[in-house]
Amino acid sequence: MYFKKILLAIALIGLVAMAAFSYYVYINIFVPNTAFNNEEAHVYIETGANFNDVKEELEPLIENMETFETVANRKGYSNNIKAGHYIIKKGSNNNEIINSIRTGNVPILVKFNNQERLEDLAGHLSNQIEADSVSLYKAFSDAAFLKKSGFNNNTALGMFVPNTYEVYWNTSAENFRDKMLAEYNAFWTPQRNEKAENLGLTRDQIMALAAIVQKETAKIEERPRVAGVYINRIKKGMPLQADPTVIYAKKKTENNFNQIIKRVLYKDLEIDSPYNTYKYAGVPPGPIAMPDVTSIDGVLNYENHDYYYFVADVTNFGYHKFASTLTQHNRNKSEYVAWVNKNGINR
Repeated sequence: MYFKKILLAIALIGLVAMAAFSYYVYINIFVPNTAFNNEEAHVYIETGANFNDVKEELEPLIENMETFETVANRKGYSNNIKAGHYIIKKGSNNNEIINSIRTGNVPILVKFNNQERLEDLAGHLSNQIEADSVSLYKAFSDAAFLKKSGFNNNTALGMFVPNTYEVYWNTSAENFRDKMLAEYNAFWTPQRNEKAENLGLTRDQIMALAAIVQKETAKIEERPRVAGVYINRIKKGMPLQADPTVIYAKKKTENNFNQIIKRVLYKDLEIDSPYNTYKYAGVPPGPIAMPDVTSIDGVLNYENHDYYYFVADVTNFGYHKFASTLTQHNRNKSEYVAWVNKNGINR
C-alpha cells in the first residue's frame, strides 16, 4: 500500500510538471503577442543591428517582451539577426513573429522622378531605403563605375529611368546602383536603339533632349510634337534655344538649385554654360532633369511636322502654340509676353 502511494505521488508530480510545462510552452509560444490594431505591422531592422536594437524596434508592437525574448533565445534568433523589412501579422504568436523577422525579408517599392541632380536623387532615395544619401551619391558618381558603364558626371542622371522598382529595403547603395544600370540597359530595347540610331543621336543625347521636352510641357500628349520641333532644329542646324536649359545653366553656375525661375530674362541668355542652348549649339552635355518614359519615347517617336517654334498658349494653359515661321511665332510670342507682363511675372 505504501509503495502504491509513492507511485501515485510520483505520477501526480509528473502530471503537475507536465501541466506546468505545457502552460509554459503555451504562454511563451502559442499565445498571440501583438499589441497593434492594424492587420499588419512593418518592421525595419538595420544592417549590423543587435538583439537590443530589435527589441527596441519591436517594443511598441509586442504585448509581452519577456516571453518574446525567451522564445527568441531558445530559437537562436538573438544571436542571428538579419537586416531587412519584415511584416508581422496581427495576432501572431512569438514563434510566428520570430519566423517572420528571421526569414521573411519583404521587398519594398521604390519610386523616383523629376530629380535634377544625382544629389537630389540620392536624398530622395535615402528616405525610402536603408542606404543614406552620402553613400548613395558616392555610388552613383563613382568614377570607375561611370567609366566602365559608359557614363560621365554629366550623363549619369540619365541612367536612372523613372519608374516603380521592387528592391530590398536593406540593399546597399552599390547594389541599388547596379540594379538601376541593369534596368536602364533593359529599357533600351533593340527597337529604341534603332530609333535613336535613325535619328543620328546617342542614348545620352536622347536622354538630354527628352529632359528638355519634359521641362517644356507637362502634357504627355504634346511631348512628341515638342520633340518634333527640336528634331527639326537639329536637322536644320539651328540652335535649340530651349528656355529650360537656360534656367538649368543659371542654377548650375550659381550653385543654387532651390531658386524658382518662372521667366527667362535676356541677360540670362548670355550665361556662359554648355547647358545654355541659346549660346551653344547642339544637345546639352547631359540631361537637365530626369526624363520619364513618356518624354524619352516622345523623342524617339517624335511627331513629323514643319514646326520650328512654339510658345506657351495663354488661352489654353499647359499647352503651346506652334509655328512654322518666325513671323507667325513672333505674333504668338507677343501674346505670351503681354500676358506675362500683365500678371507681373518678372522672374
